[in-house]
Amino acid sequence: MKDSTFSNFLEAIAMSYENYDEKLTMMQRATAISSEELYEANVKLREEGVRQQNILVSLEKAISSLTENFKKDEIFGKIDKTDFDAENSAKYISSLAKKVSEISLEKDKLLKDLEDQNQSLNNYAHAVSHDLKSPIRNINTLMSWILESEEQNFSDSSKENFALVSENLEKMDKLIDGILSHASLGQTSEKRTTFNLKDLLEEISQIVYVPENVEIILEENLPILHLEKEVLQQLFMNLMTNAITATEHREHGRICISAEEEKEYWKFKITDNGKGIDSKYQSAIFKMFKKLENDSKTTGIGLAIVKKIVELYKGKIWLESELDRGTTFYFTIKK
Repeated sequence: MKDSTFSNFLEAIAMSYENYDEKLTMMQRATAISSEELYEANVKLREEGVRQQNILVSLEKAISSLTENFKKDEIFGKIDKTDFDAENSAKYISSLAKKVSEISLEKDKLLKDLEDQNQSLNNYAHAVSHDLKSPIRNINTLMSWILESEEQNFSDSSKENFALVSENLEKMDKLIDGILSHASLGQTSEKRTTFNLKDLLEEISQIVYVPENVEIILEENLPILHLEKEVLQQLFMNLMTNAITATEHREHGRICISAEEEKEYWKFKITDNGKGIDSKYQSAIFKMFKKLENDSKTTGIGLAIVKKIVELYKGKIWLESELDRGTTFYFTIKK
C-alpha cells in the first residue's frame, strides 16, 4: 500500500513537469503582453496629464484676458490660484461670459442710440445749412444790386462798409459749407477708384490759387492709390491751401509733398518754408473753429476736416513746426 502511494506521488510529480517549457513560454508571453499594455497605458496617462495641464493653462489665460477690464474681485469674487481646477475655472468663465454678454447688449444699444443721434444731427446740419445759406445769398445779392444802382449816392466809407458786409456774408457761406462737409464725412456713397496721387495733386494745383512766388514740388515716390478720390482731394486741397497761405509772403515759397510706404500704411509728408506755428497752438489747430490768425478768408474748419478724413482711414496726423522756419504735416492712411 505504501509502495502504491509513493508511486502515485512520483507520478504526480512527473505529471507536473509535463509541458513545462510550453507553460513557461505562455507565462513569459503573458508577462510581455501585460508589460506592453502597461507601458502604452502609462504613455496615454502622461499624454492625458499634459493635455489636462494645457487645458488649465488655457483656462487661466482666458480668465486673465476676460477680466483685464473688470474689477474681478468686486464682480465675481476672488479665485484662489492655489486651488485652480477645471470645474471652478469653467464656472468662473461662465460668469464672465454672462457679464460680457450683458455688456455687449448694452454696447449694441448705445451704438444704435449713437447712430440715431448722428443721423438726427446730420439731418439737422443739412436743414440748417439750407435754411441759412439761402437768406445769406439773397442778402448778398440784394446788397450788390443796391450798391450797383445807388453807387453814386454812397460815400467811400459806405462803400467800404458794403464791401465788409459782403465779405462777412461770404465767410458765413463758407463756414456753413465747412460745417456741412465735416458733418457729412464718412457718409459718402463714392466708390473707391485707382488713381495716381501725383496726377491728383497736379489737378489740385490747377484748381487752387498758387502765387507765382510759391513753388509746389511733388516727389517721385507718390503712390498709386485705391481709395475714394474726392475725399483724398479734399484732404490734400485743405493741407495745400494752408501751406500756400503760410508761404505766400516769402520771396520764394516752397511746398514739398512726398510719401513713404510702410507695412500697413502710406505715410505722407507736406513740408513748407512758411511762417510756422507756435508750439503753444500746435495741439489745438485740429479742433473746429481754431484759427491762428483773425483772417476773414478762413473758417477754422479745414484742419478739423483733414483730421476726420485721416481717422476715417484709420490713420494719424501730427506736425512739426518752428516759427518763421516752416511746418511739416505728417499723416498716415491705411492701405
